[in-house]
Amino acid sequence: MRFNDKARLDTSQVRDQRGGGGSGTGSGGLGSMFGGSSGNQRSGGGLGGLAKGGGGIGVLVVIGVVIYTLVTGNSGGGAGGLLNQLLAGGNSSNAQADTKTLQKECTTGADANTNSDCALVAIINSVQGYWTDQLAASGTTYQETDSVWFTGQVSTGCGNASSSTGPFYCPADQLVYVDLSFFTTLKTDFKANDLIFTQAYVLAHEYGHHVQNLLGTSNKVGSAAGPESGSVRLELQADCYAGAWANHATTVPGADGQILIADVNQTDINGALDAAAKIGDDYIQSTLGSGTVDESSFTHGSSKQREKWFMTGYTTGSPATCDTFGASNLG
Repeated sequence: MRFNDKARLDTSQVRDQRGGGGSGTGSGGLGSMFGGSSGNQRSGGGLGGLAKGGGGIGVLVVIGVVIYTLVTGNSGGGAGGLLNQLLAGGNSSNAQADTKTLQKECTTGADANTNSDCALVAIINSVQGYWTDQLAASGTTYQETDSVWFTGQVSTGCGNASSSTGPFYCPADQLVYVDLSFFTTLKTDFKANDLIFTQAYVLAHEYGHHVQNLLGTSNKVGSAAGPESGSVRLELQADCYAGAWANHATTVPGADGQILIADVNQTDINGALDAAAKIGDDYIQSTLGSGTVDESSFTHGSSKQREKWFMTGYTTGSPATCDTFGASNLG
């Protein structure tokens, strides 16, 4: 994955609450992997997340909670307590957002090619630019939202969360939350790759949840788990949405009209598929859990399903093909 050196980056789409607003550098890639307010308009719903259902916050177990339970074997006070915190409600994070470092260091695509933080900014710009144009074409207005970068713990509109939650989307405040150290977790614990595009897949998935929230799709989901559950369908659709963006990634302009991403190659796509497989419910249970796969507890879909739906979006380039709720066979 390579960024257009001349493209201008918009750091206003990131709220950096890591304390020092720190920045990382790399040689064209991120050194670790996976792990303004809504309504801003661009001119020119885990990997999981909590989903709004039936007028309130529905019970959707985020991938961080699943990971915690399976890795530690603690299904009680640990993961359950974290889930209860997430569903209890709360205020948006009151940590001081400091984007001065990002504003100074992340101005162009050239910065994104050498600085890991800037690469993520460019990816967020591209994903939101894509959905702005896609929804406009269908007569709907996309509302831009921010990505909140935090360290350790964060207070959100959906309650308190920690790094173990993993990246997630909170529909109550319509923000994407990411502790960037979670990308390291995916590499070290899940043995996934460390390509920049793998992180792009993660972010595009979370912004897919935002699209679902805007379109009201999240309201279809309750608290049930299982291979055909609404939770699984929601997550697979977000994977498909990520694939649809990936198909168009090299054609999406930034606010200045310059294309943001210059190149996405087959190695990048293979990396995203590898990551999708490593975060399938069956892989997590068999590799990091008890070794037994329990489909009745699935909340995100199997490795095969996650790969299938990402590729469905990628090969067609059309969000219309991502109707996992109408699909009789999820794969």
